[in-house]
Amino acid sequence: MKVENKSTMSRCPNVNIRGLEWLNTRGPLSLNNELSGKVVLLDFFTYCCINCIHILPALHQLEKRHTVKDGLVIVGVHSAKFPNEKVLANIRSAVLRYDICHPVVNDSEAHLWHELEVSCWPTLVLLGPCGNLLFSLVGEGHRDRLMLFADCALRHYGKQGLLKSHDVGIKLYKDSLPPNILAFPGKVAIDNGSKRLAIADTGHHRILVVSLNGQLLHVIGGPESGRKDGDVTEASFSSPQGVAIKGDVVYVADTENHLIRKIELLEGKVTTVAGVGAQGTDREGGAMGTTQPISSPWDVTLGTAGSVEDNVLWIAMAGTHQIWALFLADGKLPKVSESKAGVCVRWAGSGSEENRNNSYPHKAGFAQPSGLALAPEEPWSCLFVADSESSTIRTLALKDGAVKSLIGGERDPMNLFAFGDVDGKGVDAKLQHPLGVAWAPEQSLLYVADSYNHKIKVVQPKSKLCNTLAGTGEVGDTLGPELIKTSFNEPGGICVGDGGKLLYVADTNNHQIKVLDLVSKTVSRVYSAPIRSVPSTKAPKFPKSAAKKEMAPVSVAAGQTVVMSLTLSLPEGAKLTEEAPSCWTLSAEGTEWLLDHQVTTGDITDLSKPLVVSAKLPPEFKESPSDPKLTLAVWIYYCLETGSACTMKAASFSQPLNITACLGEVEEVTVALAHAF
Repeated sequence: MKVENKSTMSRCPNVNIRGLEWLNTRGPLSLNNELSGKVVLLDFFTYCCINCIHILPALHQLEKRHTVKDGLVIVGVHSAKFPNEKVLANIRSAVLRYDICHPVVNDSEAHLWHELEVSCWPTLVLLGPCGNLLFSLVGEGHRDRLMLFADCALRHYGKQGLLKSHDVGIKLYKDSLPPNILAFPGKVAIDNGSKRLAIADTGHHRILVVSLNGQLLHVIGGPESGRKDGDVTEASFSSPQGVAIKGDVVYVADTENHLIRKIELLEGKVTTVAGVGAQGTDREGGAMGTTQPISSPWDVTLGTAGSVEDNVLWIAMAGTHQIWALFLADGKLPKVSESKAGVCVRWAGSGSEENRNNSYPHKAGFAQPSGLALAPEEPWSCLFVADSESSTIRTLALKDGAVKSLIGGERDPMNLFAFGDVDGKGVDAKLQHPLGVAWAPEQSLLYVADSYNHKIKVVQPKSKLCNTLAGTGEVGDTLGPELIKTSFNEPGGICVGDGGKLLYVADTNNHQIKVLDLVSKTVSRVYSAPIRSVPSTKAPKFPKSAAKKEMAPVSVAAGQTVVMSLTLSLPEGAKLTEEAPSCWTLSAEGTEWLLDHQVTTGDITDLSKPLVVSAKLPPEFKESPSDPKLTLAVWIYYCLETGSACTMKAASFSQPLNITACLGEVEEVTVALAHAF
């Protein structure tokens, strides 16, 4: 990473940036007008690039240190690598996803890139208040130098009286958006044993655990970013991506914290198992997990290295272009001495950003590996790797670590621009920045989230044949009627359920999880729950006149899930008041521990279908509960369509529980409720 110092007297080329598309501003900016009298930092980036993502924290820090009024303006210059990244709407999604709070200009045809002789991403260019070129920094890792140069430039031009304090018209796009249930979900994983999904709700900095029918069971973290271990009600994450769930344990690639986290749902706690909370540059590893620096882990999956099942967590380490292993129990990598539990070590990848295949794992090269899928059975016995920046799918052999090409890219290991959208075999098939892979062992098929082509593709590993399964190739949010006519928006994660009959897709920029039924060839959406992206306001006081219903007792056992399905109906000619917060709460007065670490409140936005609220009982009771019961309360705001009369009505439903000793084969007990206002 070189540093180029430009003469302080050299003039910035006469580039017309006013005619380009802008984000986060009230209108276009010009060096001769809005930016005159400002020290301007141009950040040349492309949103797929992990190195560009790595410098964003330094830019955030600089923005807090020096404001526009102080005379500093940061401008992101988005010069695309992939065709998909030239589209303004896609850049807008990236600006939101990465919480970029400064103006961004779409340099789609690389005019600014060429005028300023930029040669790689990221590049930072500092301009003086008269548009004079001060210096440029190439690559990442220049935080201290950037702070020093910006401080000096502002101090120097401030003394000369050349700085101006005027507003440049910044208007953040995120401030105009309504809340979503999900925000840029990056990955989704399934535990077929417990029939649950783990969702990385990346934009909300949290992990959701939901049933396969979409009922919310656990929320951990969010809505703000943070880095806190401990009780699940207080833990926090920063843009988590990869998730792996087995039983009551969820492993998380906490990407922007550069950590691997472990969620224990039964104990209700979150711990850090790898990383130090800062971006690492170590490309070898070998230290115990919590002392080993790591860099932007993007996906995780459980596997076996040695004789103990699921004794290792494989990690797609996007920041160093490698595949790492975190040992959960003692184990052994191929051709390597045994590792103790807790050790975190590089397994494959030299650390150079390449599309290089090699029989020796340490000599192979990856380019921002972003998705993993394990196929432990013969004849495959490999990890499938979605290598996003080379636009390839690679295989990493479990027996010896050999890295081979499956589809995409080309044979030149240095060419990271061999992308496209072509069905075919091997290198003749073309992808565009794939981020996710999922393995269906029953059918011996690999599914690929071909993210920048907005498609789901299917690969037959034996023949290396790749075909489009779903997606039109255009950005959209439609559900068919056929798989091929369904549209996506940069899907980033995928997993297989029901013996290969279902695909769950994290449709990232559409803020949702889609389900592809491969038998009926239909598509549906899974919503986590009708909850806000920020905590709902406190429920109003329960009126004395509200209806209160006591239900007949129902027999349940420890570990079962009680599902309360409530059908509500309004008077004829009435509809919910959109502006008012209709909501529900679930309580267990006197036995609150029955609902530990579960969602107990939410919003009501649609009465066309039953409100379904679930409560999973603890696997064992801390004490013998006395007269336990669950109480579901609802507050409904509605107005009559024929007039201006609006009102709020409430109702509560108490469900006594008879605790029995035997769980039996029934995992859920459903109680049907109904009420007419």
